[in-house]
Amino acid sequence: MTKFSDLDLDPKVLKAVEEAGYTTPTPIQAGAIPAALQGRDVLGIAQTGTGKTASFTLPMITMLGKGRARARMPRSLVLAPTRELAAQVAENFDTYAKYTKLTKALLIGGVSFKEQDQLIDKGVDVLIATPGRLLDHFERGKLLLTGVQIMVVDEADRMLDMGFIPDIERIFSLTPFTRQTLFFSATMASEIERITNTFLSAPEKIEVARQATASETIEQGVVMFRASRKDRQAAEKREVLRRLIDGEGDKCTNAIVFCNRKIDVDIVAKSLKKHGYDAAPIHGDLDQSQRTRTLEEFREGKLRFLVASDVAARGLDVPAVSHVFNFDVPSHSEDYVHRIGRTGRAGRDGKAMMICVPSDEKNLEDIEKLIDKPIPRIESPLKSAPAPEEASEEQEKKPRRPRSRKPAEKKAEQPAEPQPQEAHAEPQAQKAEQPKPEPQKDEKRGRRGKSDKGGKRDDNVVGMGDHLPRFIAMSFEERRAS
Repeated sequence: MTKFSDLDLDPKVLKAVEEAGYTTPTPIQAGAIPAALQGRDVLGIAQTGTGKTASFTLPMITMLGKGRARARMPRSLVLAPTRELAAQVAENFDTYAKYTKLTKALLIGGVSFKEQDQLIDKGVDVLIATPGRLLDHFERGKLLLTGVQIMVVDEADRMLDMGFIPDIERIFSLTPFTRQTLFFSATMASEIERITNTFLSAPEKIEVARQATASETIEQGVVMFRASRKDRQAAEKREVLRRLIDGEGDKCTNAIVFCNRKIDVDIVAKSLKKHGYDAAPIHGDLDQSQRTRTLEEFREGKLRFLVASDVAARGLDVPAVSHVFNFDVPSHSEDYVHRIGRTGRAGRDGKAMMICVPSDEKNLEDIEKLIDKPIPRIESPLKSAPAPEEASEEQEKKPRRPRSRKPAEKKAEQPAEPQPQEAHAEPQAQKAEQPKPEPQKDEKRGRRGKSDKGGKRDDNVVGMGDHLPRFIAMSFEERRAS
């Protein structure tokens, strides 16, 4: 069996790896590290949680051991799709490079430009960045990429999903064509394949697992849920989630709950806290300091439930996540693999459970087609109506309309009193039987009226219809009397 000591790494790097508690490389590490140390381009395809970060961090530190960085000209560049993933790469670099003198800078949003500019001005060996913030610095004239010797693109398929591919292509064009490129992805979409064919030169391809497969150590299940009423679906889904959590008992030491929309992340986190669960949200709209603090609390075990959007689905290394709950079926089938990959890491057992409503069944079919096996069905734990406070929570969001009562309902509420009603109905009947008085015709007007088709005079006043108001007739009579 291959060991890290067999991979020709720098002794200082090996010492740091041993202190971190690792002796045997994962398959992606065993395949990528030797090729990278030879100076070859590398195309690594592996499911999440297989150690891709160390696959490029360890050879980079070894190769950058000689040489010195110049101001505003980093010697290597690592691109990551999210702030959290970029920060995680930086942590790995600190862990494995602690016995070297290499320097690094982290360029992500939510942090002052001034602090980042100061680091770049000193010169850094490793620049770790998200594409948008990197280009911001470049366009401000604070950064040159002509000195990049090694370029790494991590989670390339996530870059594609987030619309970063045009930025990636532009960044490639700003670096020397003689650079060494290490390209890592969990899946191999056609657009990713096009980029690798364009920017990688005869790469060493390491594929350690079939594309878009879930780890065999993860137990999967899905609840096919149908709400009692459409307007209660969200509240009842939250009730299902709580009962699934309760059903796992002590086995659920901590968990990530994934939602498709940021607004649902906040609602689900608030609902869980309301019912006594230790939960907090994390998504792209939150302040970076809050996101970092929440993630640290979850890693340290101070927070039990992390409610997240897909910003947390890729690359975040929290080794001991016991469960993943998909509150929503992901819209993109590949995201399902990355979401459940947060559990069952490093050979541990994990469990992933999902709630599927009728409108999500098509997405569920796409996921099962992608992973090439059906997801076992779980019986819905919801046997009764949702908790009253949950139902009222939904109703509070909708404006209440006054309910109009039907006459029959009013009669049912009040006891009937036949005698007064009959006495009251009698004058109404008499009033209905009385013949309507015929309007008095003005003889003068009748003689002058125009004849209709039948030869009869039209005694109506023009514009008044068939009925002549009494007060108008009175005015005519007064005039004739005078």
